[in-house]
Order: sequence, then C-alpha cells, then structure tokens
Amino acid sequence: MKIVKTPIEGVVIIEPQIFEDARGYFFESWNKAKMAEAGLDYDFIQDNQSKSCYGTIRGVHFQKGEFSQAKLVRVLQGTVLDVAVDLRKDSPTFGKHVAVELSAENNRQLMIPRGVGHGFSVLTPTAVFAYKCDNVYNKASEGGVRFDDPELGIDWKINPKDAVLSDKDKVLPLLKDITCF
Repeated sequence: MKIVKTPIEGVVIIEPQIFEDARGYFFESWNKAKMAEAGLDYDFIQDNQSKSCYGTIRGVHFQKGEFSQAKLVRVLQGTVLDVAVDLRKDSPTFGKHVAVELSAENNRQLMIPRGVGHGFSVLTPTAVFAYKCDNVYNKASEGGVRFDDPELGIDWKINPKDAVLSDKDKVLPLLKDITCF
C-alpha cells in the first residue's frame, strides 16, 4: 500500500497493492494495524454507500463539534472527482482544497480527517461511492459550503449548468459566511 501526502495536513491518498490473476483481483481496502503504522489510526464505526448519476455534486459537507467525522472514501463503480476542503481555522491551508479522481479502475482512496469538508462530482453515467466514518451522523451538527464558492475555486469537471444538486446543497452558505468552525 502506498500513502501519498497532499498539501493539506492529514488528507492522504491511499493506493492499495492490487493482486491480479486470471480470476480478477484482490486488495485490502482497510487494515487497521497497517494504517496505524502509517499514522492513520482511525476507529471507523459506520460504512455508507451512495449511487449517483452523471453531473451530481454532493457537498461540500462537514459535521461540526463533537460529531465531526473523519472519512475514508472510495468508488466501487464509475468515476468521481473527490474534493477535500480544509475548514480548520488554525490551519495554514484553511480554505484550500485537494481534488483527486477516484474510480473503480484506479482503486484509490482518500482519507479525510476531522475538520476537513468533503464533496464529490460524478464524472461517469453513474457512480457508486462508499465511505467509512469514525463518528455517527448528527443532523443538528451538519454543515456545508456552496460547491461554487468563488473563494474555494473548485473545478468540479462538470459544467455548473449541468450540475445536479440536492435542495439542501443549493442553499449552502459561502465560506466567508460560516462562523461555526
């Protein structure tokens, strides 16, 4: 397994070692002991999965306070552009983002620590997205930043006119208007 650091502290790309033969392939997507050796000591308690159509943009979402979450994300089918936004006020990379293409073909995963917002856009006709969380979801603690916030400057690889958004994501605030960090 290869751990690739990004410019945002704690956000890392995990490239698994894939074993292929005539039957197909095998890889470890998570091994607590090996990840802890690599400095990724998380206790994941919940797995989630979603399926989305082309043009869907989910995020940028976060959980605040005692319900903040670290996530390990990957794609089981299709391709997404996965985005992590540093929302930690005391971080030198506050407001900066990392964008990584995750697909069923490249089997990359992205580790997103607490305090970092998360979103993704679907670049193929459909995508099945899976992620582990180290804390439970709490509706009262959810928050988000608008996907098209000019301060973030994220290129989602989707024409904004073609973006498919939830009603909730359409009205998220801009980063400059959020005071809950």
